[in-house]
Amino acid sequence: MKKILVFLTVTILLAVSFLNVFAQHGEINKVPHGINSNSNSPNWPGFALTTGSTRKVTAMNYYGGPLITTPTIYLIWYGNWAQSNGSDNANGQQIIRDWAAGIGGTPYYQLNKSLSVSAYTISGNVNFVAGAGHEINDTGTTSTSYSKSLTDANITTIVGRNIGSGKLNDDPNGVYFVVTSSDVNETSGFCTQYCGWHTSDVINGTNRRYSFVGNANRCLSACAAQSKSPNGNAGVDGAVSVLSHELEEANTDPDINAWLDSRGAENADKCAWTFGHHQLQAANGSWYNMTFNNRQWLIQRNILKSGGSFFCMVDSLTN
Repeated sequence: MKKILVFLTVTILLAVSFLNVFAQHGEINKVPHGINSNSNSPNWPGFALTTGSTRKVTAMNYYGGPLITTPTIYLIWYGNWAQSNGSDNANGQQIIRDWAAGIGGTPYYQLNKSLSVSAYTISGNVNFVAGAGHEINDTGTTSTSYSKSLTDANITTIVGRNIGSGKLNDDPNGVYFVVTSSDVNETSGFCTQYCGWHTSDVINGTNRRYSFVGNANRCLSACAAQSKSPNGNAGVDGAVSVLSHELEEANTDPDINAWLDSRGAENADKCAWTFGHHQLQAANGSWYNMTFNNRQWLIQRNILKSGGSFFCMVDSLTN
């Protein structure tokens, strides 16, 4: 698998070789989503967050790998999600459930349909059902303790032990998200080189797609765009933007051999940490750029392919 290191300047990736891009399994295939070096720590009234260019971006190429027609979201809540810090709590979990239940079919998520190919038609929809089979709490190897320091290999282990046997459904179209509470660190670079990543690997004998995303409350200045957010939980709202990024990349490049540009960047990478030119202020003064499932959200833009050109968009009409 391919691991692309990310400079502190957002969206600038190290050059990578095509041999590494197409490697199928192992440490080199993890694709991280870089940190936000343009974060507005204060929410200055009247100043929208980073909008991004209105121009097209460099082309992507399809390299023949599989796409997921309609992904199903699975949530693994790792760590302590019953803290009194105002972020790692039941309300924070519900924000993520509402995102998972609502993002499919939105004008934003339907941008992914533009990357359909003859063998794989992306529906622009997402499946998620809250509760048993689709989400699970994991507090470590016992019910009373959990590691606050995880490696990439630990993430793979956490995914594997939570699939099947009356736990999460074993789903070839699944994207399994390990969502960690803010007291947990991912030692290969969370908060310093990335805010989340996705990959695929053989788990329990079958190729499965999965992702790590940490609660951005651990490092708001690196992994959230604003310190005040539309749903009143800056860490979780920041994580939702990263979850969206990883989900659409897992949809269009699940095994890191489908849609990539010449430098190894995936669709959401090309628009990372830009939020478009139609931003509105919520009642609490924070910024948002879309509304679905009865909530306001600030989510990074994604790619629209039109003919042979590629554009960063919020939806098919709004950049």
